[in-house]
Amino acid sequence: MARFGPKLKTVLPGPKAKAVIEADERFMSPSYTRGYPLVAKRGRGTRMEDVDGNEFLDFSAGIAVTSTGHCHPKVVKAIQEQAAELIHMSGTDFYYEGMPALAQRLSAVAPMKGPHKFYYGNSGAEAVECALKLARYHTGRQNIISFLGSFHGRTMGALSLTASKPQQKRRFAPLVPGVTHVPYPYAYRGAGTGQSEDEYALACARYIEDRLFKTMLPPEEVAAIFVEPIQGEGGYVVAPTVFLQELRNICDRHGILLVVDEVQSGAGRTGKWWAVQHTGVEPDMVCMAKGIASGMPLSVCMTRAEIMDWKPGSHASTFGGNPVAIAAALATMDVLEEEAISNAAAVGAEIKARAETWLSKYEIVGDIRGRGLMIGIEIVKDKKSKQPHSAVRDAIVDRAFEHGLLFLGCGETSIRLSPPLTISREEAAIAMDVLEQCIAEQC
Repeated sequence: MARFGPKLKTVLPGPKAKAVIEADERFMSPSYTRGYPLVAKRGRGTRMEDVDGNEFLDFSAGIAVTSTGHCHPKVVKAIQEQAAELIHMSGTDFYYEGMPALAQRLSAVAPMKGPHKFYYGNSGAEAVECALKLARYHTGRQNIISFLGSFHGRTMGALSLTASKPQQKRRFAPLVPGVTHVPYPYAYRGAGTGQSEDEYALACARYIEDRLFKTMLPPEEVAAIFVEPIQGEGGYVVAPTVFLQELRNICDRHGILLVVDEVQSGAGRTGKWWAVQHTGVEPDMVCMAKGIASGMPLSVCMTRAEIMDWKPGSHASTFGGNPVAIAAALATMDVLEEEAISNAAAVGAEIKARAETWLSKYEIVGDIRGRGLMIGIEIVKDKKSKQPHSAVRDAIVDRAFEHGLLFLGCGETSIRLSPPLTISREEAAIAMDVLEQCIAEQC
């Protein structure tokens, strides 16, 4: 514990943290969603230190961003070397050698057959905006299908696809028209009595053809279906294989593009390069960001080459594919391939197995789900009613912070486990001990 666990020196928040928080409240937008008073100072690997010198174990990884851990030496070295050579020239008007170099690397691990084309942005929302515009441009169709519980970003196009929390849309209408939301196979909450998870998942997918296309939405006017293989903000809900397979079939039957949002689930987090690879389904486009550059701002929209047929000036980004971010991504891919993806699969399986033992021990633990190091723990009032218990979920997250462990919630009532993919077994065991203690305190 002394070597691998948290090391707390002050009451939380400490005096320096309090001063920063007071200044933040004076100057910063109140739209930010701060859960507990962590004021980050420095990070190394899975450890995060605050401004008062308290050391935490980070099971949030900056919302699944620091995939290789905080300040991985190989990533830091790549950033430093590139920053000393060239920081910006704008890849939309000139050329960087790193842009095709990264594209070639990503093409080699793509979840669909090549050749491929790539667009670079700065955030996950920008990758989604690119995919949304390109789907309409390429198909000449105007309508889009997305899913209840989804999160695709907060810019206006991405927000129009999003359907996870009403506050994200409140007072921003009118949004981009032409988006229809349909049920996502949240089996723990949606499956009926006597219905298997696969039966329920197929029913969700077939709703598109059996109801939507027969009553209100002409299929020949649908450009794309956007789906998260694992819903992130929606609660770390895993889409069953049969669901994604049926979406692929529907798209093939009607000439619709299948777009997978792998912003949170991609870059090795699930123990494979892309979460969709667990299902064998090949998408037409992949949106990625977060963990692909270990914290540097970079997003990518990857498509089958024939889809990216728009003309110069149709879409661009001044900072997208910045040389420093590209260098970080190339180094990140090295670390992921050498150690982190296999570690995510192995340690993630151990964490999930440990968490699953809580299903029989604690009445408030309703469901355990996920892949690799993308694991959700759903907190309920009791197993029979499955009634969401967000207040207790929040209390568990806050209590974990008091013990030096950083988690985030997701969905209405779940805890997300998304540590750096380089986390050690010893760190994982300590974190799970602390989390179990915090859960037990609420029973």
